[in-house]
Amino acid sequence: MTTLLLSLLLALAQSALPGIRPLPAPLAVARWWDPPPTPYAAGHRGVDLSAPVGAEIRAVAAGRVHHAGPVAGRGVLSLALPNGLRTTYEPVRPLVAEGEQVRAGQVVAVLTDGSHCPGPCLHWGLLAGEVYLNPLGLLPRPTPRLLPADPHPADG
Repeated sequence: MTTLLLSLLLALAQSALPGIRPLPAPLAVARWWDPPPTPYAAGHRGVDLSAPVGAEIRAVAAGRVHHAGPVAGRGVLSLALPNGLRTTYEPVRPLVAEGEQVRAGQVVAVLTDGSHCPGPCLHWGLLAGEVYLNPLGLLPRPTPRLLPADPHPADG
């Protein structure tokens, strides 16, 4: 029942949010969301997006800064969205302060060193209460495009 409710919440969130990418396109996923089977089990509670140190991080939706500062030695930014969801970004140097209202697409942080990836990356998370969801679900689905048929297929 909980999974059904969270799926419904995420579906409603998708329709209510503009779907701004936290980094410029194209997004390069270094590590995918891998939810744990139980709240305390191992897993990957977000996605890692490859980006250079110094990359500008944008708010994926309008909201209020929930937290902006260090957590366990890393810079973290957390935004509370009007639909009850919360997005997190790390490791970053926040450019906004707790309580501040932000616009969708506003530059809110800069990527710093200290990620858990082999190279620099942004760890982007999404929470509904204390439950982690896949943040890629906030983005609009890509539009499928058909490529033209090859007019000169290779001779086989």
